Amino acid sequence: MNKKVKNRLSTFLSLLICILMVAAASIRRDGKLLGHEFGKDTTQTATAKVDTARTLADGTMVVNTTTLGKDITGYGGTVPLEIYIKNGVIQQVKALPNHESPEFFGQAKALLTRWNGKTVEEASAMKVDGVSGATFSSRGILGNMRVGLQYAAKQTAKKSLFADFDLSAKNICGLIVALMAAILPLFVKNRRYRLGQQILNIVVLGFWCGTFMSWSAILGYMSNGMNVIALLLPTLLLIVAFIYPLFGKKNYYCTNVCPYGSLQEVIGKNVKYKFKMSSKTIKNLNTFRKVLFAVLMLCLWTGVWSDWVDYEPFSAFIFQSASWVVIAIAVVFALLSTIVMRPYCRFVCPMGSLFKLEG
Repeated sequence: MNKKVKNRLSTFLSLLICILMVAAASIRRDGKLLGHEFGKDTTQTATAKVDTARTLADGTMVVNTTTLGKDITGYGGTVPLEIYIKNGVIQQVKALPNHESPEFFGQAKALLTRWNGKTVEEASAMKVDGVSGATFSSRGILGNMRVGLQYAAKQTAKKSLFADFDLSAKNICGLIVALMAAILPLFVKNRRYRLGQQILNIVVLGFWCGTFMSWSAILGYMSNGMNVIALLLPTLLLIVAFIYPLFGKKNYYCTNVCPYGSLQEVIGKNVKYKFKMSSKTIKNLNTFRKVLFAVLMLCLWTGVWSDWVDYEPFSAFIFQSASWVVIAIAVVFALLSTIVMRPYCRFVCPMGSLFKLEG
């Protein structure tokens, strides 16, 4: 077996280990894997699936979208709703328990009253925009409303394959920028282009779309599965992050796509002075990154502190709903990048440590 084949096999096995690590963490945290529940009473689960609609004593029909929207996810997982309909008119919409970040979902919940007082037909025809700063949670709510209203109206027509595709300018621009980042650096080795691409990563993927790879995101995808059409942009980022290394492009996502990595590098390029670290210091910091990663993985697998995934600095791009702690962490490392090149990427990032396992 030649060296190239051995390296390819080693990278594939490393990818498999990464997937198993995320799968184990998803099962431990959420009790689910790709939408399938573990460790719960299957009889109760089956009953819940049948109870898609129930009728209250006053004649109100309650549509539960838990089963109908099982493939529709927000940022942290599915976003089931209950739609209360009386005499063909929507009385209220309630959110059922979910794994969305409270900051994001708190803003997206403003959508729940938009359909009150509308007939099922009127509500189905409405075009409701998502809440800025809570894009994925909004998408989960809107998707669940769509399937819930379809069920209520007893619409039997099958939706087309691309019915879930987001045609908004934001999503289209995000896809274009992500495709540029995924393809052009393979062929274009120009500093000016790289700077322009990094600025696009920061502005479009980061601040506008709020789309990036994080532990919170990939745990949500692993737990609940993905509607690839609805989540085409995150799917593209996952391909770049996990599949590119199989073809020799190690750490490609971190180097060429990640909005926060791009932000650190752009800031660092504008400051000439850099703190000179000895090889021993760099070695110690690399060891720290590995130890930190091991500790955080133990926290996930044991359930001791799985909430650490909510404190990665990436969500600071969605600053309207990010916690002050996350914003503070993001700002500190951004400032450090003026004297140390990409400090969070090189010496801390748990997401990057996962990708390095494919190295």
